[in-house]
Amino acid sequence: MTEALKLTDLSKAFPVGKRLIGPPRAFVHAVQPVTLSVPVGETLGIVGESGCGKSTLARMLVGLLPPTTGTIEIDGEPLDNADPAVFGRRIQYVFQDPQSSLNPRKTIRQIMEAPLRHLHRMNAEARAARIREIFAAVNLREEFLDRYPHEFSGGQAQRIGIARALAADARILILDEPVSALDVSVQAQVLNLLSDLKARFNLTYLFISHDLAVVEAVSDRVAVLYFGAVVEIGPAARIFSSPRHPYTKLLAESAPVVGRDLKAPEGRETELPDPLNPPSGCAFRARCPFASDRCAADVPKLRDVDGVQVACHHPL
Repeated sequence: MTEALKLTDLSKAFPVGKRLIGPPRAFVHAVQPVTLSVPVGETLGIVGESGCGKSTLARMLVGLLPPTTGTIEIDGEPLDNADPAVFGRRIQYVFQDPQSSLNPRKTIRQIMEAPLRHLHRMNAEARAARIREIFAAVNLREEFLDRYPHEFSGGQAQRIGIARALAADARILILDEPVSALDVSVQAQVLNLLSDLKARFNLTYLFISHDLAVVEAVSDRVAVLYFGAVVEIGPAARIFSSPRHPYTKLLAESAPVVGRDLKAPEGRETELPDPLNPPSGCAFRARCPFASDRCAADVPKLRDVDGVQVACHHPL
């Protein structure tokens, strides 16, 4: 199967306590070395608690942050930060808050023309034709083009954000919490639209969300991040119905479900480790009821357990 996206040992560390002279006092490793591939046409869900590195990973993929180590390949070709336009033509970002992601001082037409003008150097006639095509694909009327972002509802604004990403003709979209700011009824409309666009344009999605039900519904595979590292990855149907990593099980049990009482998940700790003082061995061991001496000494590596990749010494 053809790979749309391949990451090899991709990581990001931020310096802490910068000094005028000499190296920084410490580094916070927001994303540990990640190696994974995403086939063409797949939707890979990425889940985890706030602070686990989801958004940092996404920003590296679209060139907003330079990686500390590792490589990014799209369609078999490595990318670097030399030319941001190369990123823009191959991979695009759909933001969480549709209103704040649109320039309030520009009309929708000006917003839509920006990627066509700067990434593809289209003339006015070609830009107009492309915008008409994309607006029809996302079910928006052409009369909206001469309005400003504040004149639209959240659902309409998110459709415009998706249209802007599609206008660049990228085949990979990073969807960072694309429906979390929308009403439930509007969420379903946007998710259905994303599904239709994926089939129509042969798109590949990386879908980042806190909503496990949404991720399970739209994803082919799911990658679970904890403390900057992938701890489990596998088919969406199996990840939450039969989790192998204790952290994945904790996430599934913590998600609110209609008709079920809320209760604190089982575990010894509830907070993420201190990034300035990371624990030895497995980062999840302080919260894991199955932790052993081996967990404190050795960092678990991803390995196959019944068709699912799990980074755990004691998989469920």
